[in-house]
Amino acid sequence: MPALQPQPEFMTLAQYESLPEGVRVEVFDGIPCDMASPSQIHQTILTELLVLLRDYIRKKGGKCSVFPAPFDTVLNDSPLLIVQPDILVVCDKDKLDGKRCNGAPDFIIEITSPGNSSDDYIRKLYYYQKYGVREYWIVDPERRIVSVNYFEGDLINVTYSFASTIKVNIYGDLLIDFAELMSGI
Repeated sequence: MPALQPQPEFMTLAQYESLPEGVRVEVFDGIPCDMASPSQIHQTILTELLVLLRDYIRKKGGKCSVFPAPFDTVLNDSPLLIVQPDILVVCDKDKLDGKRCNGAPDFIIEITSPGNSSDDYIRKLYYYQKYGVREYWIVDPERRIVSVNYFEGDLINVTYSFASTIKVNIYGDLLIDFAELMSGI
């Protein structure tokens, strides 16, 4: 008779909140996963996109808020699913409680890092679609591509080069010219 394997202990929100300051983890189905520090190119792209989105929302007088990582996003309570997207846009202010986003953001951008891109392309793609994110971009500096996943209506999954101008589908008139964005980087 095979020996019983010990069951992993699943992390709770209380345990997550008691982690030491500066410890960065995401939690997938109750299992914590360490996060690597971002690279310079990662942070540079993040900053450019964050400012572009913030300026667009302000100019339009929009009701949405944009946040950079680290900003906790609880997609599920049990088992616990907490992510820290590189950039998230939240249009439903009721999802914000002063500490985190509780529920799916409208738009998420993840910028891949060498060695963990499968998290963005597989695991996070699955969870973001499952829990109701409207649009999810994967910006891959190593491959110089942007994968756009729009989950409303007919599923759209299109890959663009960094030479492209890309429409943000949750907004009717926001286009991001990646060639221009990357020209100063």
